[in-house]
Amino acid sequence: YHVVALTANKQVDRVINQCKQFLPNYVVLADEASAEEAQVKINDAGLGTKVLSGVEGLETVVNLEETNYVMAAIVGAAGLRPTISAARAGKRILLANKEALVMSGQLFMDEVHAHNAELLPIDSEHNAIFQSMPSDFDKGLKEVGVRRILLTASGGPFRKAVKADLDKVTPEEACDHPNWKMGKKISVDSATMNKGLEVIEACWLFNTGAENIQVVIHPQSVIHSMVAYDDGSVLAQLGNPDMRTPIAHAMAWPERMTSGVEDLDIFDIAHLDFEKPDMERFPCLRLAYDAINIGGTAPAILNAANEVAVQAFMDKNILFTAIPQIIEKTLEDISSQNAESLDVVLEADALARQFAESLVAGSAQ
Repeated sequence: YHVVALTANKQVDRVINQCKQFLPNYVVLADEASAEEAQVKINDAGLGTKVLSGVEGLETVVNLEETNYVMAAIVGAAGLRPTISAARAGKRILLANKEALVMSGQLFMDEVHAHNAELLPIDSEHNAIFQSMPSDFDKGLKEVGVRRILLTASGGPFRKAVKADLDKVTPEEACDHPNWKMGKKISVDSATMNKGLEVIEACWLFNTGAENIQVVIHPQSVIHSMVAYDDGSVLAQLGNPDMRTPIAHAMAWPERMTSGVEDLDIFDIAHLDFEKPDMERFPCLRLAYDAINIGGTAPAILNAANEVAVQAFMDKNILFTAIPQIIEKTLEDISSQNAESLDVVLEADALARQFAESLVAGSAQ
């Protein structure tokens, strides 16, 4: 493998160190100021890397002829346009950004099929489902003998917390995941049990409805997800909680390669626990199912409100328990439209963000 392009938000020095190690042809940063700073430092280091900026820069590098694989890992709605560009360019997309499918599932999948792109999931749960599915699952679950998908969730750090104490949760506590080392936004989604975003993603990836996806709390995070078949078989993918496993799987697929992950010691694990999710304690999961049932732009509205609310919580402007309240109020007040184009989806996203931000502002007063 050769790294053609690296992208980052604003962490110039970190991406420069990676340029020295991997010698990419291009770097893309979120804004022009960061890009200019990076280009100066790259030139001073005697590297030949060209620096681009913004969404346009991201779209440029995914369309390069020498780019074969695109790891779509930009958190949130910001990754939508470049990921769709990768689909239109017919690339192998290693999808770690669930929001692309949450916001524009049908549009995104239509582009994948129209341009013969390869879409391989990197989320540990969806990668586990992919590994446990028959190869022709795109025909529909019923047609290939699959009864349902069992989507596992760790339950996050507050699975056993007293409900009344959730008002006191701090951002630092919410980001302290018991099993995984993840980014802040994804960690908070785990803490609120916003597994519904992954349910929506699974619906589009595996051509099924939400009624065929059951969320299962599995605190050890050893079984990453399961697939139940009509004959009573349940196939599961197990492994240590390490993102190198699904990344290596998708990069080498349909072959296998060494990932550097330690072997799973089942004797050390000793036992595996499973629980039903508590929709009262964690209403974000219920709200996601509501958005799926509403359809249209409702998932995009849900996602936008969640991003705004999570950021407000991280900035200590709202309580942890206000996150689902803001999502629910936004879903109630912003009407869902037929998601017939990317412009319609982005308009719904903008309206939902504006409304959610007004709720945050009201909470802060």
